[in-house]
Amino acid sequence: MKKSSFLIIHILLSLLFICMPKNIYAETIFKDNFQNPSQWKFISDDVMGGLSTGSVVYETSKGGSIALLSGNVTIENNGGFIQIRRDLSKINLDKAKFIKVIVKGNNEKYFIHLRTNGMFLPWQYYKSEFITSNGFSEIVLPISEFERSGYPLAKKISPKNIVAIGLVAIGRNHQAELYVKEVSFVE
Repeated sequence: MKKSSFLIIHILLSLLFICMPKNIYAETIFKDNFQNPSQWKFISDDVMGGLSTGSVVYETSKGGSIALLSGNVTIENNGGFIQIRRDLSKINLDKAKFIKVIVKGNNEKYFIHLRTNGMFLPWQYYKSEFITSNGFSEIVLPISEFERSGYPLAKKISPKNIVAIGLVAIGRNHQAELYVKEVSFVE
């Protein structure tokens, strides 16, 4: 009886280990939790004549700092985006494999845009989308699955070339309400 119990426990623990998310032991390379909001910049489509409006507000609570990107995104007049962007040019992201964000929002689709060295045009970036929910959730996006937008860009992004990250509401008429607790690059 004791041998069979031990065997069952051993099998269950082995299955648990095998089924664990692969990035559970991932090392954080870089983390921003909005303790220094001056490192983030709000950008809207008005730089190109668009009519979207919005803002970013930084809130501090007992749970830490939060960035709130909100506004009205409209595709009128060839516009269609608002975003917050952070420069990463001095951060070594060579070993980064994933981007992790802790976010909540209004059940809308948002994007992460990555810019690399050598990009000069505003419509050049790599992108990945996510959908928010009413409660904070952790979203992990593999960098290898980011898609290029604009040409000429390499088909896949190399983490060592990343120089900026943006959290973006883009591409359709909608109200943006994106709360962000954390942005991380992990191995």
